[in-house]
Amino acid sequence: MKVDLATVKAKRMNLSLQELGNAQERAKQWQHYEENPVYDEAEVTNMVKEGLLALTSMQNRDGGWGWFSGDQERSYPHTTAVVVHGLQRAKQSGVALVPGMLDRGISWLANYQKGEVAKIKRWGSKLPNVKMKQFADNLDALVFMTLVDAAKQNTSMRDFLYRDRDKLSVYAKGILGIAMHRLDRFNERDMLLRNIKQFLKRDEENQTAYLDLGNGGYWWRWYGSEYEANAYYLKLLALVKPKSDEARGLVNYLLNNRKHGSRWNSTRDTAICVEAMADYLKACDEDQPNMTVTLSLDGGKQQEVTITPETLFTFDGTFTLSGSEVTTGNHTVSLTKSGKGPLYHNTYLNTFSLEDHTPSAGLELRAERMFHRLTRVDTSKKVSGSSGQVIDQNIEKYERSLITPETELKSGDLVEVELILESKNDYEYLIIKDRKPAGFEPVDVRSGYARNGLRVYREFRDDHIAFFAQQLARGKHTLTYRVRAEVPGKFSALPASISGMYAPELQGNSEEIKLQIVD
Repeated sequence: MKVDLATVKAKRMNLSLQELGNAQERAKQWQHYEENPVYDEAEVTNMVKEGLLALTSMQNRDGGWGWFSGDQERSYPHTTAVVVHGLQRAKQSGVALVPGMLDRGISWLANYQKGEVAKIKRWGSKLPNVKMKQFADNLDALVFMTLVDAAKQNTSMRDFLYRDRDKLSVYAKGILGIAMHRLDRFNERDMLLRNIKQFLKRDEENQTAYLDLGNGGYWWRWYGSEYEANAYYLKLLALVKPKSDEARGLVNYLLNNRKHGSRWNSTRDTAICVEAMADYLKACDEDQPNMTVTLSLDGGKQQEVTITPETLFTFDGTFTLSGSEVTTGNHTVSLTKSGKGPLYHNTYLNTFSLEDHTPSAGLELRAERMFHRLTRVDTSKKVSGSSGQVIDQNIEKYERSLITPETELKSGDLVEVELILESKNDYEYLIIKDRKPAGFEPVDVRSGYARNGLRVYREFRDDHIAFFAQQLARGKHTLTYRVRAEVPGKFSALPASISGMYAPELQGNSEEIKLQIVD
């Protein structure tokens, strides 16, 4: 993409949109990354050379690649396809390859594909010990796309894959769609796009789009990777309709789901995601901006910057108002663009409020909290006694009634606190802290694991209850615990908060509620 890595290194502390605060202070937090070799052009070149040397030495005699190398190693189609695809991208980027290395890998894949076509054609054969299969599969789609990129097309495999497209994973449908596009088979490509779009979910509030794979029963296989499936769908959209809302939403979703803001689950899916975004940027001409942006406050010009490929990572893109600069009344901040290229902007507002009622807030991760008074209901059921006689057995049962700011509680009343968590993404290692209102004490006093909707480790602190969740899947989850009203008075419960151990804090506040306890 012809990006100057040195300029990215100087600017990277401001590239994480979830980190707020002074740019200089944030830059200090990144000092432990000063030796990261990815920002050194010469070092990256050496890494590429060493990688190519390793791949050359690991290539088997038959031209393919396996898990390791040596005389006893055998070539695998998936490994070979991944390596050949990487070598193809390297060649496109001007990297010098060992003569014949790529051609031998392509030949191995072509022979493998020829054998798979023969297996499909032999389906139904009555001959003994004949290898055959009924349908073209996901691996066939990957090999087919890789060979199409090498200008080698097997029309029989093409027809089999399209015929059996309903048997393919969403991941493989995206791969096959890319191959069909490059073969100018636009009718087949459009049908595959319609097939994939059935799995597309859009979140207008979060401005994201993603493929809801639902694991598909094969989450542990290579074609069950959520991020790689979304990335290949993005690559397909970059070829067909790069400026669509779906493509923009996919980019946003993939960015939001990076681990620690820098990677995904593995080197492979990270490489595919970066590759897909590079294709998207080139297709939209976002790597060649040429514009002037003017920022105005209440009609008065405050700042003007020129954004070009040379200044893309170096221009001053921040404007801050703080303290007495934010005066009472309404204010309008406007951005005016002239020239070529899309304009992205983010606005943050941090406030300190003295209002008695804190309104709810949250976006990617929310926590809604409710208080319920538990009223004991005496009930029993008929059970068999030790001698077979019918006896009445008491059952512990409660009726729940929602507590509002006007509700009065009595000392000794039992209250159930319910936290409803709604997550737009998958997260790991979260702490959910629920501020305990004064005058209440938890019924349980021993910390430990609990499972009442979500498996968490609970810790009871003086002023809050902490829930440690190792994993939080996308969707809604419920946490509950019980407290007892003790000290009379009028109290307010502060909002709950959610933070990540290895990620910036995520705001998931719930509404404040007043609790009144009387003797």
